[in-house]
Amino acid sequence: MATQLAKQADQGRTLSEAVVRVAACWRLTNEQLGAILGLSPATASRLRSGSVRLDRSGKEFELGQYLVRLFRSLDALMGSDDAASISWLKTANLDLGGRPIDLVRSIRGLSDVADYVDDYRAQV
Repeated sequence: MATQLAKQADQGRTLSEAVVRVAACWRLTNEQLGAILGLSPATASRLRSGSVRLDRSGKEFELGQYLVRLFRSLDALMGSDDAASISWLKTANLDLGGRPIDLVRSIRGLSDVADYVDDYRAQV
């Protein structure tokens, strides 16, 4: 049981750090990061500072996984060019019906954008 709890805590730390790195690379505000993860801007700020971690049993953990998945896929497509990724996120996408940065604020939108990028990546 103690080993299981330690493993979950480690997963929470690892994902929290990855999410914070994504937010930094994409220059997300605390309000944007909070909206994506379903957290308040204050909690997003505490996540960035390391005083809060994503809980393996919470919805924010699952949303964080989707965010990291989107980041990895988009990063591969854009050749690790953060400026190109930010530009793509902020540009209206006719296929998606809006700007990806706005769409990812909902669970459905985050899932749709991640699936879209994965599908596009599979074609390349």
